[in-house]
Order: sequence, then C-alpha cells, then structure tokens
Amino acid sequence: MDYSKFEEKMVKTISVFEENLAEIRAGRANPAILNKIMIDYYGTPTPINQLAGISVPEARMIVIQPWDASVLKEIEKEILKSDIGINPNNDGKVIRLNFPELNEERRKEIVKDIRKMAEEAKVAIRSIRRDAIDEAKTMQKNAEISEDDLKVAEEKIQKLTDKYVEEIDKILDKKEKEVMSI
Repeated sequence: MDYSKFEEKMVKTISVFEENLAEIRAGRANPAILNKIMIDYYGTPTPINQLAGISVPEARMIVIQPWDASVLKEIEKEILKSDIGINPNNDGKVIRLNFPELNEERRKEIVKDIRKMAEEAKVAIRSIRRDAIDEAKTMQKNAEISEDDLKVAEEKIQKLTDKYVEEIDKILDKKEKEVMSI
C-alpha cells in the first residue's frame, strides 16, 4: 500500500495550518496579514505585495510603499474594508500600519482562536487517517492484501497520524508562547 499520498495530504494540512497562523495579528507587525487583501488594479484583483513594497521598519509597524502612487487611496480603502482591525495612516507617499499593544484579554482571545484552528487541523489529519484505513480495508476485502498486511497498514497509518498531530501541538505551543509573551 502506498502511504505517500496520505502523508502528502497531512503535510499539506500542516502547511495550511501554519499559513493561517501567520495571518493572525499577534501584536507584532507581520506582512502576512495583508496576504488576503486584494486591490482592484485596472479591473484586476491584485495582491498588495504585487503593487507595493512592504517593509517592517519597527516591531509594530508595517510600511506599504506603492510603486504607482495612483493606487495609494485604493490600498487604503481595501485595508479599511478588511478585518485586520488596523487604521492605515496615509501621508500621500506611503501607508503606515501601526499595531497597538495587545491587552491580556485580547491575547487570551487570540490563543482561543489558535487552539480552534489547531483542533480543525487535527480533525483534518484524522479524516485523512480514516480515508487511508478505509482504502486499506477495501484492498483487504478485494484480496489485494492479507489480513496481516491490513494490521500493518493500520499501524503505519496511525503512526503517521500521531506524528502530524504531535507536530500541530508543537506549532500550537510555540504560537501560544509567542502571543502571550508579546
């Protein structure tokens, strides 16, 4: 039985989880929070990072400098419409996003959101495990593998699942510490 396709799906689940965590605003300036914001640039939805230089000159500030000054207002408008909760400061040449200090209550809310995302990732991993075991059982039923091979397959699939669930827990712990220590 080929386990690589199931492991590949589990790795993809981990990377999606990490991408989602990168977009969480944890008090520090992180350009990844701008990834989902699209600007209407001559009729084409375009990501901000393709229209402007994005830099982080300080721990709690992002500076967006458009290469075409005519899109400055559009970028500002889209940031205001987004759900990142930051008001942009436009000086006519660049947009500055200042991130406020997080209070204890907000940090706890963020940790709760992170835990929910981790649980969703674990559910996805377990779903992949179920699909893999179902495929192994089907192969056994069709006499493609023996009952002993089925047991071996189930053990290998469970080990893969445990490995990636543990990885999600490690990533979760790291992000929780980061949020609570800011």
